[in-house]
Amino acid sequence: MTGHQHTHTHHTHTHSHSHGHGHGHGDAEDFDWASFGPVLEQSADLHTPVVEQAAEWLRGLLSGPVRRALDVGSGPGGAACLFARAFPDAEVVAVDGTPELLARARDRAARLGVADRVRTHLADLPDGLAGAGEAELIWASKSVHHLGDQQGALNRLAAALRPGGVLAVAEGGLQPRVLPRDIGIGRPGLLTRLDAAQEEGYADMRAGLPGAEETVEDWPAMLTAAGLTGARSKSFLLDLPAPLDPPARRFLHAELARLAERLADRLDATDRATLDRLLDPDDEAGVLRRPDVFWLSATTVHAAVRPAD
Repeated sequence: MTGHQHTHTHHTHTHSHSHGHGHGHGDAEDFDWASFGPVLEQSADLHTPVVEQAAEWLRGLLSGPVRRALDVGSGPGGAACLFARAFPDAEVVAVDGTPELLARARDRAARLGVADRVRTHLADLPDGLAGAGEAELIWASKSVHHLGDQQGALNRLAAALRPGGVLAVAEGGLQPRVLPRDIGIGRPGLLTRLDAAQEEGYADMRAGLPGAEETVEDWPAMLTAAGLTGARSKSFLLDLPAPLDPPARRFLHAELARLAERLADRLDATDRATLDRLLDPDDEAGVLRRPDVFWLSATTVHAAVRPAD
């Protein structure tokens, strides 16, 4: 499988990668990640402030310089490029299982002027991780939950850390809120019902993964079980008040459109009709035109350190 840094929102998949718990997952891991590249890039742009804040927090957990960092389940390399900026002496490796997304990562690095320090590694997770080598910093955003054995995946990631290195896993957080409870069309509380439908889809996705194991998703405890120390968590807020700017609106529209398609069988006719109106570019009640659209979400990062030998 491939993991991607993206948001898990009530409008889409996340995963990231972003990700994304209100996971927007379909009922099986058959998603065409290559076709999702443009939306993942939009997500990376939107969440730049979050990753920058997370990188600064992680800097304080490291006991020494970062010479090498891995962005595992990198998608189009949003975090990889930001880590290259945050740690100017580091080689950053974007690790993903989708060649088209790694091509986007290389293009993104070139656009941002960090192509000399960002490289890509094609690998299915977690088996292909060994070829990526060791690092002082490993970042995995919304990718571990796509693996049947989540604890086993963390064990492998922890083993790739150099002594004193940090493993950071972005999982969970708070679902994005983007509209008022009562939006003036359909029944109030649409987003809450979308959340519930996505949770059902996420559970089905997890159950269908190869080697799926039920796990209490206590990420600090899982990091500790992987042999790491000092596990802690911190959440980073993305607060974009209304009226949302055009790029963020376009991302939201794309997320909602995919969500409407993938959750169609889990929603009633009224909610499907409401989504149709929200997606209509000519409707004043649609997300591309209405003035009350905002974005409020929280990304939680769990991190721990490999003890010095």
